[in-house]
Amino acid sequence: MTSLKVAARPTAPIQVNPLHRLETINSASEPFCSGVLRALWGFTGDMRPWGEWVKRQILAIQLIDYILRGVAQVMFVNNSLSGLLIVGGLFLQNPWCALNGLLGTAISTVSAIALRQNRDAVSAGLHGYNGSLVGILMAVFSAKGDWYLWLFIPNVLLSMLCPVVSSALSAITSKWDVPIFTLPFNILICLHSSTMGAAHPFFPQTSETETCSFCSLRWIFSQRQVFLSVPVGVGQVFGCDNPWTGGVILLALLLCSPTICFHAILGSIAGLCTGLALAAPPADVYSGLWGYNSVLSCIAIGGVFYALTWQTHILALTCAFFCAYVSSATSKLMSVLSLPACTWPFCLSTLIFLLLSSENPALCRLPLAAVSYPEENRRYLRQLKAWGRAQSRIIFDSSEHLSMFWDGVTSECVRTVKHHENTRLLSV
Repeated sequence: MTSLKVAARPTAPIQVNPLHRLETINSASEPFCSGVLRALWGFTGDMRPWGEWVKRQILAIQLIDYILRGVAQVMFVNNSLSGLLIVGGLFLQNPWCALNGLLGTAISTVSAIALRQNRDAVSAGLHGYNGSLVGILMAVFSAKGDWYLWLFIPNVLLSMLCPVVSSALSAITSKWDVPIFTLPFNILICLHSSTMGAAHPFFPQTSETETCSFCSLRWIFSQRQVFLSVPVGVGQVFGCDNPWTGGVILLALLLCSPTICFHAILGSIAGLCTGLALAAPPADVYSGLWGYNSVLSCIAIGGVFYALTWQTHILALTCAFFCAYVSSATSKLMSVLSLPACTWPFCLSTLIFLLLSSENPALCRLPLAAVSYPEENRRYLRQLKAWGRAQSRIIFDSSEHLSMFWDGVTSECVRTVKHHENTRLLSV
């Protein structure tokens, strides 16, 4: 038999729709893009995935994370990457001050671990930020200048006392469920400055006029200096008058929470406007000395300890202006004792606003155990409201069913009574 060969019919090339090809590319790139965004998102907020990973590492890696979070907690930020950016900004300002700040944070954190303080608080940097401020400001107020290595001795001693003072103050403030803020730093720095004084042979302190004027008195009012004083006011929280350092700190705040960054800028502007309105010396205004306390107050009220609403936003601005007035009064009172004002105005004004009693449901102060960054606090408030609505709905439904039950019971009782009455009449 001869096999018949069937000629293959030529097939036309399949035309691929360009839109289909684009959809295929997009669908293939979607997992990659979502993975990148998810990875970047993990470095914002409180970096919870990173924190869970750090818990499984050796103590040295954990300690580095605790130190960076401790530096960032000065600005109410629980983010180690933000802390790393802030440390970079401090080295940009003055490496000696930055080194003392890191040393103070490390000693304070290690002391808290040795004293068996709450490990969650230690890992969040809550036992490091006071030590960070103690180390930085001790270097700023020292009259011996930079790289005076003997300064490490009082730095280590006072940083070791930070968790002790913090624990003692927490036992008092916990009765009202309010934080201690930077009260340990204020107490220890004022104690050190008043003990040493300006004439001490080993650890002399600079005078009040020197520490309160980092900028030249020849400065006059100018739009440029007014603009630069906003980031400088943020940087002065760490004792830095470099606008680039303030810009780096704002970038670190933006990485963690845009709300915190926004309120930091508003607080600095509020302090600046108050200083100009009260005709303060231009050197003090431009150097950010009128802004740093207002920065901290505005952040604390504007979304950290209060759930963010437009009412709490106005409350935060009010607290920032009030804090600037308190700063002016406190600086004059402390100058009589030749002591720096530190952050006493921030602590006083913010505690007053946190202890505010109001029946307005929009002014919701969060319990300390639930405090996080503002965006997370707002999600917590929404979940709390949803839970409350669900509970009220359950109670309403239960009360409705209970009412129907009692109505049925009552009608049945009435019918029973009528039946017995009719039976009695018939028997008579």
